[in-house]
Amino acid sequence: MSTTTTAREIVEPNSEDTEFVFFSGKGGVGKSTVSCATATWLADNDYNTLLVTTDPAPNLSDIFEQEIGHSVTGIDGIENLSAIEIDPDTAAEQYRQETIEPMRELLDDEQLETVEEQLNSPCVEEIAAFDNFVDFMDSPEYDVVVFDTAPTGHTIRLMELPSDWNAELEKGGSTCIGPAASMEDKKAQYERAIDTLQDDERTSFTFVGEPEDSSLNEIERSAADLGELGIESQLLIINGYLPESVCEDPFFEGKREDEQAVIERARTEFDTDAIATYPLQPGEIAGPDLLSDVSGVIYDGDEATIDVGTATNVDPDQSVDIDALADPESVAEQLQPDEGTRYLFFTGKGGVGKSTVAATSATKLAEAGYETLVVTTDPAAHLEDIFGEPVGHDPTSVNRENLDAARIDQEKALEEYRTQVLDHVHEMYENKEDTQLDVEAAISNVEEELESPCAEEMAALEKFVSYFQEDGYDIVVFDTAPTGHTLRLLELPSDWKGFMDLGSLTKGAAPSKGDQYDEVIETMQDPTKSSFAFVMSPEFTPMMEAYRAAEDLKEQVGIETAFVVANYLLPEEYGDNAFFANRRAQQEKYLGEIKERFETPMMLAPLRRDEPVGSGELSAFGEELTGLSELPKKHEEVIIS
Repeated sequence: MSTTTTAREIVEPNSEDTEFVFFSGKGGVGKSTVSCATATWLADNDYNTLLVTTDPAPNLSDIFEQEIGHSVTGIDGIENLSAIEIDPDTAAEQYRQETIEPMRELLDDEQLETVEEQLNSPCVEEIAAFDNFVDFMDSPEYDVVVFDTAPTGHTIRLMELPSDWNAELEKGGSTCIGPAASMEDKKAQYERAIDTLQDDERTSFTFVGEPEDSSLNEIERSAADLGELGIESQLLIINGYLPESVCEDPFFEGKREDEQAVIERARTEFDTDAIATYPLQPGEIAGPDLLSDVSGVIYDGDEATIDVGTATNVDPDQSVDIDALADPESVAEQLQPDEGTRYLFFTGKGGVGKSTVAATSATKLAEAGYETLVVTTDPAAHLEDIFGEPVGHDPTSVNRENLDAARIDQEKALEEYRTQVLDHVHEMYENKEDTQLDVEAAISNVEEELESPCAEEMAALEKFVSYFQEDGYDIVVFDTAPTGHTLRLLELPSDWKGFMDLGSLTKGAAPSKGDQYDEVIETMQDPTKSSFAFVMSPEFTPMMEAYRAAEDLKEQVGIETAFVVANYLLPEEYGDNAFFANRRAQQEKYLGEIKERFETPMMLAPLRRDEPVGSGELSAFGEELTGLSELPKKHEEVIIS
């Protein structure tokens, strides 16, 4: 590993062509903050800079403290800097209009209707958002384009798309994103995007992580996946380590020692050109001053400013009765099955601990005698790290009675879906007496369509739906992908059902699942069968992202939030200084706001020195979570109800 390259040398442009800087990492690690700080630093150094977020749950507006949205917007008070938050719904509608408009004078009404049906495919949202992404890779008016990408697993998917869609368009004919013949210009764009992404003279890729082993493990896996695509990661930024001066007791001294060991591990093991670090602040990072502090430390070698007095306007004397916010009996009620299987969904911004909360809840439910399955739908799954046991595509025991775990393996899900569809197609045509029908050609068409990137989304949905048909479980716990992608997943049953009702070739070839999807939608909407919980740390950005997502979930899917989980609450018995007093006051302020906004029961989860690993530690942690320690045993539940 080179030790001479600096973060500044990696990010700063060195050619006349537009250069591209990508930031990715597990959600909640400060990726957006670092992206905003980098874009601000580049603009301050006289580079005309555009900041683009491809995250479905963006927070650039929160960080810059101004409205941004789905159009390029100049940032107030920062010359040379503009930003845009790509909105997938707006992008999809623009894509549909741009695709169909040139065809209106060339096609008759019936042909236009066919194209419009194709463009109602849910796949169009993915390709439309990606199209926006590709457009900004062809923007000569900017010196640098900084991409704040979706959390890690979805970033890998984004990087794969140019090759995937390019291969799809080369086949010609009809695709689920429109007729291939009308998209030759897109094909050329995708080819340029592939070349640019693989050109390390024009593109730099940075991972942002926390000082935790699980965060580094995920980054290593993701870096290897990018390497297979010909994209090399060049910079690692470890964000949010505890400053030495504020760690004055065994609890926080121990946490700092663990964090420094992770940083040292990164310096000795990580295969990248440069590593930079930035400490935890006593307040939230927003506004130009703190963004400048971040960039100054990372790119100019400055010392970080830890100014407790001016960090936030929260009054340290402000107090909230945290115990009064909790409602353990109501939370416990939401966790137990009524009649039949109960489905629990834990979602939220990445990095808020939802996988740990989901695994802990599943462990305590299993202890209470409920046959429990915990499933992760997150592409950056790390249930395996949490349980300390292998977690595969099919449900398997994780060394705890009554408890199984599974993760959706995208490749296996896709293979299962292809097999299912092709078996159905062969069965459909097996007894056809129509001699005019070219069966081999029809099957060949279906096989080609199953190579489309759209098939991956449908395959993941099919696997998700299958867990609603798993027999023998009292409770199925879903550890879902970060918020924006969870909303997408939960919208899919109704989206695909509507699309299949149109009878297009791709979805018409699949076995009819309309009734099954109806049942899944109704189950998710039924509060006696399903409970949705948003997990968040008590900070502004995670709270607002969860609140906006909860409102969207209610409006778009008809699902009400059952309870919320406030995680990483600072312990009262440690951290007796101004730094932690400030952070504790800030947490109390947001706990009050969370209660007011969501008006639901609240599960409270404390900060631990280290994340629980293995069933024993998960069980012990569960005793500290509001509602879990109050769970009755399964045989007692019948008496209580």
